[in-house]
Amino acid sequence: MRFLIAGAGIGGLTAALSLHSVGMRDVRVLEAVPEIRPLGAGVNLLPNAVRELAALELTENLADLGADLTELGYYNHLGQEIWREPRGRASGSRWPQLALHRGALQTALADSVRARLGNTAITTDARVTGFTPLPGGGVEVSVAHRAGDRPTERIRADVLVGADGLRSAVRQALYPQEGEPRFNGTAVWRGMTRSAPFHGGRAMVVMRDGRWKAVVYPLAVRPDAEGLVPVNWAVSRAVPEEPLSLDAAPVDADDGFPAAVAGWRCGDLRMAALVADSEAVASFPMLDRDPVPRWSFGAVTLLGDAAHAMAPMGSNATTQAVLDARSLAHALATHDDPVAALAAYDRDRRPRMNRLQLLNRAKGPEVVIDLVHERAPEGFGRVEDVVPTDRLAQVARAYARAAGFDVASVNAPSPYGRPIRPHRPRPAVRER
Repeated sequence: MRFLIAGAGIGGLTAALSLHSVGMRDVRVLEAVPEIRPLGAGVNLLPNAVRELAALELTENLADLGADLTELGYYNHLGQEIWREPRGRASGSRWPQLALHRGALQTALADSVRARLGNTAITTDARVTGFTPLPGGGVEVSVAHRAGDRPTERIRADVLVGADGLRSAVRQALYPQEGEPRFNGTAVWRGMTRSAPFHGGRAMVVMRDGRWKAVVYPLAVRPDAEGLVPVNWAVSRAVPEEPLSLDAAPVDADDGFPAAVAGWRCGDLRMAALVADSEAVASFPMLDRDPVPRWSFGAVTLLGDAAHAMAPMGSNATTQAVLDARSLAHALATHDDPVAALAAYDRDRRPRMNRLQLLNRAKGPEVVIDLVHERAPEGFGRVEDVVPTDRLAQVARAYARAAGFDVASVNAPSPYGRPIRPHRPRPAVRER
């Protein structure tokens, strides 16, 4: 069978590697940009995603690209601890939680795709603009190119996977009335810097005061010659009106940032120093998508942000894209009919992602920070006098189960292991 994947992001590249791992060899990834470059900021791979990447024999390289996090802490704006929990192997998981630069992860995956599927497996300057289902099965995909005067290319395939992100052209074709992504009332400022290790060097710190929030974590464990490690940070706040543009923009000095968090400190972490030492800080609106009733339509399906773009609570977006990719490949390996396989993938992943999208929209596990702030805006002596500890633990456990990274689920065998029966390929759709 021939597979086309729209988008060479984390999800699309992992899908290509996952398909290869179950014996699919005719896989082509189409990427709109002219060149895949290591852009972006930090991302987290939760242990359930690391388990799946380990099955693809990728984690040895990835472990060298980032930090193995062992702790997550929630704090108020005064630095008082609300909730702290072990993460990754420190929690009893067989797999770590990895924090790494998105561009480094994407580059590593792209290199692996080319090494396993060939140098022509990824085509850049190839933007999927639409598709037409074929009467005998499969799909004809329209691909536009920026360079030169190349006409729109039409490629036939058995399966089209829309992994083309928040503004997915594949999703737009499936849901033409949907329109722009949904603004959720939050503006975000994001940057990277180098800092001395904080909180033991392997911690993610989340601070909030009811309006402003800061998230900070390292992207490496070993300090450089100057004793510094790369650090990713993001600061967000609620805003009353939707911005004029839904794209990233340079920081506006009149937007209240960074003055609002300049005095925030949490142990040996100082927000003022992190922000002051950062380069290329950008601001952008926080966007997501509404859950949809179907991802799979015949020979076409969605994956990653194209399927379930969600608010960045709980470090889940990249993780869930990896799980999508593994589920998709497993379904295709265990069904002779690709349409039935895409329907099975939809049944496996969409209901839980629809729930997670709504859970993240309601602030996910971070809701406990707001709860404490509402009850003790000026701080507290003991957090258990504000919110019972068992209530905090209940929220954390429920979210871990919903996202699939609770220790019991992670340490169980992967649901996307070896196919239950050998795949019997059918003749590929002929390319016109």
